[in-house]
Amino acid sequence: MSTASEIVQAVGGPSNIQSLTHCATRLRFQLVDASRVSSETVDAINGVMGSVAQAGERFQIIIGGGVQTVFNEINALPEMAKVGAPSDAEVKAAARATGIRGKVAWIDSFFEFLSDSFRPILGALLGASLIITFMSLMSTLGIIGNWADPRTVLPPSWQFVNLMWQSVFVFLPLMVAYNASKKIGADPWVGFAIMAMVMLPGFAALGSIENASYTATVEGSRVTLIHIFGVPLTIFNYSSQVFPPLLMAGLLGPLYKGLKKIIPENLHLIFVPFISMVIMLPLTAFLIGPIGVYMAGWIASGLSAINKFSPFVFAIIIPLAYPFMVPLGLHWPINAIMLLNIQSLGYDFIQGPMGAWNFACFGATAGVLYLAWRDKDEAMKQTATGALAAGLLGGISEPSLYGIHLRFKRIYPRMLVGCLVGGVIIGIGGGLHTSAFVFTSLLTIPAFNNIPLYTIAIAAAFFIPMILVIISDYRDPEQIAAAKAKAAAGVDVVAPPVVATAKESPVAVANTSPMSQEASAILAALGGKGNLKALEALAVTRLRVDLVDEARLDDAALKGAGVKAVTRISPGVWHLIVGQHAEQLGKALKK
Repeated sequence: MSTASEIVQAVGGPSNIQSLTHCATRLRFQLVDASRVSSETVDAINGVMGSVAQAGERFQIIIGGGVQTVFNEINALPEMAKVGAPSDAEVKAAARATGIRGKVAWIDSFFEFLSDSFRPILGALLGASLIITFMSLMSTLGIIGNWADPRTVLPPSWQFVNLMWQSVFVFLPLMVAYNASKKIGADPWVGFAIMAMVMLPGFAALGSIENASYTATVEGSRVTLIHIFGVPLTIFNYSSQVFPPLLMAGLLGPLYKGLKKIIPENLHLIFVPFISMVIMLPLTAFLIGPIGVYMAGWIASGLSAINKFSPFVFAIIIPLAYPFMVPLGLHWPINAIMLLNIQSLGYDFIQGPMGAWNFACFGATAGVLYLAWRDKDEAMKQTATGALAAGLLGGISEPSLYGIHLRFKRIYPRMLVGCLVGGVIIGIGGGLHTSAFVFTSLLTIPAFNNIPLYTIAIAAAFFIPMILVIISDYRDPEQIAAAKAKAAAGVDVVAPPVVATAKESPVAVANTSPMSQEASAILAALGGKGNLKALEALAVTRLRVDLVDEARLDDAALKGAGVKAVTRISPGVWHLIVGQHAEQLGKALKK
């Protein structure tokens, strides 16, 4: 059975899947009944790094960088093809049946809106950030001038290279508008077109009309305005802005759905987009756009005030706050502030301290990877290796967070020590600046103004949690004992020769191996060998057992024997999730 098939079955089968999407590292399931899913069963699937149950019948499975492949494989399964998309009536009925689970479900929806507005463009952002790093490296080596200074005139060839990253960040509002509109249930191209109007050269040119445009001071800043039909219109440069498209989509979604209810269905194609645009185009230009710009400006000003008051305090606050912001999706708006800082100040002061958090996160993962190698924990070794590679090379922390850190409560305190030390070093050094938006990884170190300071800070942030995790472990004593038992059970142990006495048969001597001990404990928990009709090893990690009398199965005893999860498939038929040594254990049980 493939990983895709196992995942579908583990979440309750195709009939329990209402919808499926994915982000950079996770599969996002909207289920009919989330109570039918066992996290332990899902976590034991080969290729799964972890799982996260959420409110509102949502369930996420961490896959890592190969999530797109698994997503495509799931959708290609024959059983998934038989499951049609739910109708509007079915979706409404499901919503009425489940209801809103207090504030948590609403918060989950809001954070998913933020995440899904940026997630599809993550690859483009990563690519652009590496191009920016390349430009920074060339400037550091003296090959080109200060490329981030608009007063610097680069040679034509380097101007072309500079345009390569600008193609992403200049038009970022259009990308966000498309994704956010799609997520909220509106036509994404309508959202794209609405945001595109305020980015047209002709819109910016309105501020240059003589005897019509004028300047004024708003919120302490000089802005250009012009009267359109007697109403003042503020002219902004919306390049790289993300708050305006998010706010625009937030209003476009309800408007679009409301118009669909009012307008006859056979006229939807013509009048729903038309009326939406007639309402939202001027509303965005006159009101939503400026509010979004000012909102970003207020947040940026607040962070800048803290940084000016004490760069030392700021350098500590940021890395200590990020471990709690990223799981909630609150880091996306801060990314917008970074872009605004670069646009208005010419540099950003947030990304340096943020790097301390990222490398503390990766260091904790490195510690877990070391312990996984030492304890021969194949599943954790696979998870930690993928998470560490995604972090050090791509600057992506989600595989580490969701696959490891949020699953083991002992990791966070050790990781926070690394965040604190890295922040203190940056603060003592007077802070860090970068002239570009980058993902903080090993590849983007040259993007920062004080490379030695940044290198020392992230090295300390990385190695301190790594060492602390290795010394104190990330598991509690019970988890450590279970991991060692499973590792021993999965290895062929060659015991020293033992001479059998008259009272000790060769069979009794052989049964003293860890594998045989585990098999004996599981067999007893299943009701003895006489209660076992059939047994088969499946999908690397599980055993399928057919019992004569399933009432004799002792669930607690099975888990005490090292079984990760026990799932009833049909009357008398059970699946036991035992780990990577399922085939070896199956052979031991059949002896």
